[in-house]
Amino acid sequence: MKSNGSLRDEIIALKRERILEVAADLFYAQGYENATLDAVAERLGVTKPFIYSYFKSKSELLAEICQRAIRGSLEEMNAVLATDTGPVERLRRLGEVFTLTVLRSQKHIAIFAREEKNLSPRDFKRISSLRREFDGKLNKLLQEGCDAGAFQVVDRELAALAIGGMVSWTYVWFRGGGRLGPEELAQRMSELILALVQAERTPAGGRTAAG
Repeated sequence: MKSNGSLRDEIIALKRERILEVAADLFYAQGYENATLDAVAERLGVTKPFIYSYFKSKSELLAEICQRAIRGSLEEMNAVLATDTGPVERLRRLGEVFTLTVLRSQKHIAIFAREEKNLSPRDFKRISSLRREFDGKLNKLLQEGCDAGAFQVVDRELAALAIGGMVSWTYVWFRGGGRLGPEELAQRMSELILALVQAERTPAGGRTAAG
């Protein structure tokens, strides 16, 4: 049985998530500057003070929305990097989960791309730090693969930026109901990433023991 404290925390988390969901819908449809907290409250069927009990300001809502994708990508990356597999397999898996995270966060990424100018300097700095952390860990994985002879990369930093940009840009063009579903697209993107770093494969097309 859950304690009262844990149940209360779950309820708070659910309410915060619902507020973020509605705010993201309005920021995406109307723009951050045009969407008001009154409109968020009206759509939720609550009062504006209710929102203030979970978020200090509209700018705090924006910051939370904008950091969703990169924070989620970092969490997925850390889980992949912690696995006891070689660099090829970890990069393959990272390509898949990174793509799926971006696809789940299309609206959040679009808001960040459009509204980063409205972030406070502190929030922008924090989000930029998360992005640098992601790039740094991807760079380290590419270096590990190169050192093991599993990857052939002339410029690791450029390759890391290319991978990040290639996957992140799917938020612009991917639409559900097309030729590829999210899972299939994630696998194809992963294959493109492995091709970009010239990952070693067996003659039959399978992955090497290193991957």
